[in-house]
Amino acid sequence: MSGETQERPVSGVLSVDKPAGWTSFDVVAVARAVVGVRRTGHGGTLDPMATGVLPVLVGTATKFTDRLHTAMKVYVAVVRFGHETETDDREGKMTRVAPPPSRDAVEHALASFRGVIEQRPPAYAAVKVGGRPAYARARAGEQLDLAARKVQVSRLDMTDWSPQSEMRLLVVCSSGTYVRSLARDIGRASSSAAHLASLRRLAVGAMEARDAVPIETLRREGRDTALARLREPSDELLVLNDRYMREPADMLVSGEAVS
Repeated sequence: MSGETQERPVSGVLSVDKPAGWTSFDVVAVARAVVGVRRTGHGGTLDPMATGVLPVLVGTATKFTDRLHTAMKVYVAVVRFGHETETDDREGKMTRVAPPPSRDAVEHALASFRGVIEQRPPAYAAVKVGGRPAYARARAGEQLDLAARKVQVSRLDMTDWSPQSEMRLLVVCSSGTYVRSLARDIGRASSSAAHLASLRRLAVGAMEARDAVPIETLRREGRDTALARLREPSDELLVLNDRYMREPADMLVSGEAVS
């Protein structure tokens, strides 16, 4: 009998801090190469311009994807007023212009976006329409009118207002919430126009940006670092720290740069 011991299959959830300009699949490709496990995926898409927590599921932990989608998420977002875009973020072509609103008008509008709300996803979204992602159809020139769906916004607090008619928001919401749509709709509810200028995901359940591994660290330190950071897929991983609901919003987003 050989003295060699069989290595246990690698499995778990790795919290990665996604950099701006990367797709979620770009991050998965790096993680897959580092851990050496073909069965690797992500637990919640982040748009290329966004940064922050991207859960990467490795091995049999990929079965945890549906459960992970039930976890609440936390974002810090910058909303820019004055015009809308076709993608509802800064990367799309301008589609509508309107005078920027007053801070009071925006504060008043925010109230209607707290709680369980009906939200229409952006035309350029990953949600599938007729078996194809909406963004693929939109890029092909199709005019899409996606159905609204219910999402929960548990916290929506302005933390900063700039003279350039930008505001920073703390958003605590259910999975399936599009912050791009929130930006668009807040603009309209303020009798103006708006789009999402930047976004950083601070938390997915118990996984927080302050503990997530940066891509360059993952590349530099390699497999041992990745394996040491793998977390067991369990209900504990789904529980958001209650400080995101009770601590002052400006404290929670302090020091969090959004690009």
